[in-house]
Amino acid sequence: MKKLFFLLTCVLAVQVCLAQSEKEKMQRERQQLQQELREIQANYSKVKGQQKATIGQLNILQNKMQVQNRYISNINSEIKLLNDDIYVSNVELTRLQRQLDTLKEEYARSVVYAYKNNSTYDYLNFIFSAGSFNDALRRVAYLKSYQAYNESKVKTIKETQSLIEQRKQQLLGKTNQKHSALLNQKEQLNELEGQKKEKDEVVQKLKSQANDLAKQISIKKKRDQQLRNQIAAAIRREIEKAREEERKRIAALKAAEANKPKTSTTTTETSTAAVTPKAKTTTARREPIPLNEGELKLANSFERNHGGLPWPVDNGYVSIPFGVSNIGGLMMDNPGLTISTQSAGVPVKAVFDGEVSAVSNTGEGMMVMIRHGRYFTVYSNLSSASVNRGDAVRTGQAIGRAATADDGTGGQVDFMLMVGEKNVNPRPWLR
Repeated sequence: MKKLFFLLTCVLAVQVCLAQSEKEKMQRERQQLQQELREIQANYSKVKGQQKATIGQLNILQNKMQVQNRYISNINSEIKLLNDDIYVSNVELTRLQRQLDTLKEEYARSVVYAYKNNSTYDYLNFIFSAGSFNDALRRVAYLKSYQAYNESKVKTIKETQSLIEQRKQQLLGKTNQKHSALLNQKEQLNELEGQKKEKDEVVQKLKSQANDLAKQISIKKKRDQQLRNQIAAAIRREIEKAREEERKRIAALKAAEANKPKTSTTTTETSTAAVTPKAKTTTARREPIPLNEGELKLANSFERNHGGLPWPVDNGYVSIPFGVSNIGGLMMDNPGLTISTQSAGVPVKAVFDGEVSAVSNTGEGMMVMIRHGRYFTVYSNLSSASVNRGDAVRTGQAIGRAATADDGTGGQVDFMLMVGEKNVNPRPWLR
């Protein structure tokens, strides 16, 4: 019986630890979501009071609704976990109660038997009726063990009763937690409903401002196309430059090999074989652009910071996400992230170490492109640039200032990330 209680206690302890670990994980996630919601609300408060609806307002609200849905999903997961725990607790209580009833029945029978035979004469007669002295000793030992057995029954009953009370208290606590979680779920669903209504209002305003909105999108499309052309030209120039340097490097290796004393054919073939792999080291993974040793190291360092790159501006927020978006019924394809700032003129910073590949005027503002090995980051819609082509820059270094947003509210920076000539979503790369 003691082993059974020990195993039961171990199982319960494991269940509690697992449930507690899962709960702590969900609580950490919820705290992060709450912080994210607070930051989004702070950004939305900056643009909410504007007379005209903006693309930025709509995208902030959409982002907020996405986070709100994740928050509600977190609460639903907690409720499911609590329901599972409550079910297990009820099953455990039922089993413990049955065990307690069985223990009480057994102890009751033992007490009745002891009462009916509670006579000193009977005990003495049982001992002295033994056939030998050793048999008498065994009978004394039996009587002692029987008494100890009854005492252990009492102890086990008390332990079971205590365990049942503990489980009842835990069940009550879980029930109260579930009640609180359900109230929070209802509150957050109401919050989400309010966000949907607010989003619909912004969409209606944007539709009523269709001409202005179309003009904003047209300006951005024009700027994006000019930007793409300039970026493509700059990257092709970098690729050609890298290829030329690679050709020179290989030619130098071959010339050095040719000038070596040829002691034997075998030695020459061995040396040539040793040189060839070096010429292929930077193109083994089919690099979009040939890399020397330093550039390869920089590119790998850039990759290791995936999800940890700093934002190009402080206190900015994504007003237009990467890719295809439906803005008030109008479609647009954003090649990067459009990041809005509270005001124009704020510093724009490099997100990683690198070398400035291009600085140019797009017609709607300045553009700075920085190379990080095989990667390129592009910062456009700048009112000014403070770096020149060929400059080495460090992470967080100011490279220019944000220009005015397309809708005339605050500042705006268009941030792009390229892998060679391929355009990728920069959002997962930023912390």
